[in-house]
Amino acid sequence: MEAAEVVDVVRQGIYVLMLVSAPIMIAALVVGLTISILQALTQIQEQTLTFVPKLVAMLLMLVITLPFMMQTLIDFTHKLQDRIVHIE
Repeated sequence: MEAAEVVDVVRQGIYVLMLVSAPIMIAALVVGLTISILQALTQIQEQTLTFVPKLVAMLLMLVITLPFMMQTLIDFTHKLQDRIVHIE
């Protein structure tokens, strides 16, 4: 396996990582931003007010997108295994 192929596999791995983690991170970002705006408007500065809704949103998004995440990881693993078989 040459260096270009290794770089390509690493690039694909990083892309899959970003694709799989994006829904959860976006949910946390949206909920955090919404709660921050709400706190700024009402001047309530409670730390648990940001933590609990983010946690719930992330868990909900994980449950919703788990089939997509698993299929993406399975496809990447199959492509990686095919590349390993064809190494000379």
